[in-house]
Amino acid sequence: MVLSEPYWDHHIPLPKLGPLHSRLVTAFVALICFINSYNGDFVFDDSEAIINNKDLNPDTPLSNIWKNDFWGSNLSSNSSHKSYRPLTVLTFRINYLLAGGLHPIGFHVLNVALHCVISVLMIDVFAILIGGLVHDGRGVKLNLSPKASFLAALFFAAHPVHTESVAGIVGRADLLCALFFQLSFLVYCKAFQGGDKKFPVLWIFSSILLCAVAMLCKEQGITVLVSENMYPFERVAGQIKLSLFLPKDLWTDFYFLFSTQIGGLVSSGLLMRLALLFLGGSFLLYARWRIMGTGPPSFTEVDNPASFAENVILRIVNYNYYYSLNAWLRMCVFFFFFNVYDSVFYTLCVYRTLTFGLVLLAIPFLPASNLFFRVGFVIAERVLYLSSAGYCLILAYTVGYCSCHWKKHKVCAATLTLLCVNVARSAQRSQHWRSEQSLFTSALSVCPLNAKVQYNVGKNLAYRVNQSAAVKYYREAVRLHPKYVHAMNNLGNILKERNELEEAEELLSSAVHIQPDFAAAWMNLGIVQNSLKKFDKAEQSYWNAIKFRKKYPDCYYNLGRLYADLNRSIDALNAWRNATMLKPDHSLAWNNMVILLDNTGNLAQAELIGKEALKILPKDHTIMFSLANVLGKQEKYKESEGFFLNALKINPNVASCHGNLAVLYHRWGKLDLAKRHYELSLRLDPNAPGTKENYNMLKRKLEQRQRTVG
Repeated sequence: MVLSEPYWDHHIPLPKLGPLHSRLVTAFVALICFINSYNGDFVFDDSEAIINNKDLNPDTPLSNIWKNDFWGSNLSSNSSHKSYRPLTVLTFRINYLLAGGLHPIGFHVLNVALHCVISVLMIDVFAILIGGLVHDGRGVKLNLSPKASFLAALFFAAHPVHTESVAGIVGRADLLCALFFQLSFLVYCKAFQGGDKKFPVLWIFSSILLCAVAMLCKEQGITVLVSENMYPFERVAGQIKLSLFLPKDLWTDFYFLFSTQIGGLVSSGLLMRLALLFLGGSFLLYARWRIMGTGPPSFTEVDNPASFAENVILRIVNYNYYYSLNAWLRMCVFFFFFNVYDSVFYTLCVYRTLTFGLVLLAIPFLPASNLFFRVGFVIAERVLYLSSAGYCLILAYTVGYCSCHWKKHKVCAATLTLLCVNVARSAQRSQHWRSEQSLFTSALSVCPLNAKVQYNVGKNLAYRVNQSAAVKYYREAVRLHPKYVHAMNNLGNILKERNELEEAEELLSSAVHIQPDFAAAWMNLGIVQNSLKKFDKAEQSYWNAIKFRKKYPDCYYNLGRLYADLNRSIDALNAWRNATMLKPDHSLAWNNMVILLDNTGNLAQAELIGKEALKILPKDHTIMFSLANVLGKQEKYKESEGFFLNALKINPNVASCHGNLAVLYHRWGKLDLAKRHYELSLRLDPNAPGTKENYNMLKRKLEQRQRTVG
């Protein structure tokens, strides 16, 4: 049997390039689509997964990435999304180390590079799926389809739906998952190729191992084993459907396929391979289930409204609407240019299109389908990164078929136009992802009635300290979705800062009524109630927050402030001690303990606490300042002076530090130094309380000394 290209491959309107040149062209197309995102900012989910994720910091133990979820929360926490992607976080950490901090360029460059590599590898994946593996009597060999696989890879490289995965750094999880998905699939196919019967099990185990790596990048990686399980059967099914279009006897083809291919695959260990894949996949799923705490993640209604619908029929209708939206994101550009060939396309879907194209389109999307568990989004383009390969495969087949039955120059023009539009659209959309402002502004123009978009615009404005504008968008988000608890919480926080306490209390009370386990809203409600002097209610709100989030150092800190206001000093100290135990670098809690002990006359204990704090926070000038005051009151002038001077080295423009150092020198009898620091303090803050009076006392003392000397 002679191995040959599919009969339509040479009709595809592309030059027939060698393997190296086709890969270089594909990589170049992938590069020009998204290269303008290389110097963008951290945007959207990057703030939680990267900027606020302490697992990236070299000072954090490396083992933490294996205990925490993708966003840096402990997997056991009830607020964790259970997204376990330690290898993706590890790449973020490497970026951090190489760049010496959170500099986004290195993060973006690696994302673009990964997309180029994945697009190139798609040529090999598509070559297997289009050409298939054919038994030639001596072994199973790869059939050839150089133009079709090249065209499908070009479609994949330039698809605009990939913008979020490539231009958004959080999309690294989808890129790495796709990369190891490809490698796992290609390694699995090695078990079918050639006459090597000695090491097929090694290839299978290698494929399962690469699947595990893909899962540690993103959960979607498990779907490669499903694809591999279906591959031998789908390939044969595709060949049978193909025979309907070939000038051969169908029954002869049917007999040949089952006798030579299925029989050959079974005799060569197909059942053993499928069993190994099944056992390996079952083990990986069980391990993943144990890691996430044997329970599903929890999401709010605003994340995925349809999944909270009580009526099953309503949920099904909404889910199918979501599926149609996801399908449109992958196919809308195609229909715009190929509407002439609609009837041909649907005919192909029924009779001819590779079954595996549909498999690759559907299976990687299953984890995001809400069929097995609730997901935390309605539409997320980055989950379509891998499944869009199935669409590109079907599209390449369609172009090949049209090239055989329509005027070639028209198909060539349409294909070239489609590729150019995809490249331009990808470049335009990646430009939107360069900053949060441009991203959310573009989203607002597309979805003005989407509460989450309004919320994100408000959040971005609040981050840029444009509180008045942020309030407008938060209010609109709450109007569009009256149960949007996160918008209520953020709006309540801004109103609290603007001293609009009654409305803030009303909003935060509504938020915790809608979502009783919303710990952050309980804490913020407690802060507002404390400001309104509703102390009993504030205390109860703080304890509710701690009940729903056991490890909540900021809440313990605010609880301590409440107790301090109520003169419950022991309770305040205990609360702040809890805060520092949960978060050893909680500067405010340490400092407040020192100040409270100082104010209550427990100077020795205040000194011990201050020195303990500085072992953890050796460059914290506020703690140095408080400790220096304590030491001064104990007449440990030299030691006190050292802490004052160290604090001023770190922050030389603090008027109160100069003023208190001047008081120390004044008591110590170093009057000239006292005069100098009083003057520095008054220069920085002419209205510094007590400083002018102390300075006047010093001047009278100096004048008296001069008269005595005279």
